[in-house]
Amino acid sequence: MKELIADIHTHTLASGHAYGTIREMAQAAGGKGLKILGLSEHAPGIPGTVDPFYYLNLKVIPRELFGVKILHGCEINVLSGGRLSLEQKFINCLDYAIVGIHRQCYQDEGKQRNTENLIECMKHEKVRLVSHPDDDHTPLDYELLVKAAKEYQVALEVNNSSLLKPHRRLNCVENYHTMLKLCQKYGTNIIVSSDAHDPAWVGEWDKALQLLEEVGFNEELIVNNSEEKLKAFLGCR
Repeated sequence: MKELIADIHTHTLASGHAYGTIREMAQAAGGKGLKILGLSEHAPGIPGTVDPFYYLNLKVIPRELFGVKILHGCEINVLSGGRLSLEQKFINCLDYAIVGIHRQCYQDEGKQRNTENLIECMKHEKVRLVSHPDDDHTPLDYELLVKAAKEYQVALEVNNSSLLKPHRRLNCVENYHTMLKLCQKYGTNIIVSSDAHDPAWVGEWDKALQLLEEVGFNEELIVNNSEEKLKAFLGCR
C-alpha cells in the first residue's frame, strides 16, 4: 500500500484538550516525512476550545514549516437539524472543513435522523471530510452515508485514534468494516487520519492501515496517499 503523505485531522493546544503548538505539530510531521499537515481545531461546542475569532487571523501562520505545507481546517460539530456549529464568516477563512458528531454537543436522535443531520452538514461547499463515523452511541445508516459522501464528494475518515480506544467507540471496528465494504461498492473516497492531539501522534495510523489491509481496501479510493490527489480532492468543489 502506498505511503500516506498528509495528516489533515489534527489538533493543537488551541483546541483546549490537545498539547502541542503549531510548530511542534509541524516539526513532528516533518520528522515523519509528511508533505502536508492540516490543523483542524474544534469548533464551538467542545469544552475549552478556541474562540472562533481565532480563524479570522489564520493568514499570519506560515504556509510552510519544517518543510511541511500547512493547511487550515476546522472540525465542526454536527448539530440537531443538520446545522453546523461554526458561523459562515469563520468557515470562509478555512481551506477545508471537517464535520463530525461529538456527544459533548449532540443528543442521539436515532440512526435515521443522525444520518440525515450529518448528510445535511456534508452539503456545505467547504466540507471535505467526515470525522470518525464509527460510534454506535450515535448510530448511522452506512448505506445512506456512503452514497451521500459519493454524491457530495466528501471523504469518510478511518480514524486511527478511534481504533486505539474501541472500548469508548461502540462497535467501532465492525462499523468500519461495514463502511469500507460499501465505499468499495460505490467508489466512495476515504481518508486516513491520526486525529492527533499531541505531536507524538502526528502521522500515526498503524491501526487504520492494518484494518485497510485486512479488508483488502482499494488504495485508489484513499485521498491522502498522493499530494496531487489530495490537492485535487480538497479543491474539487
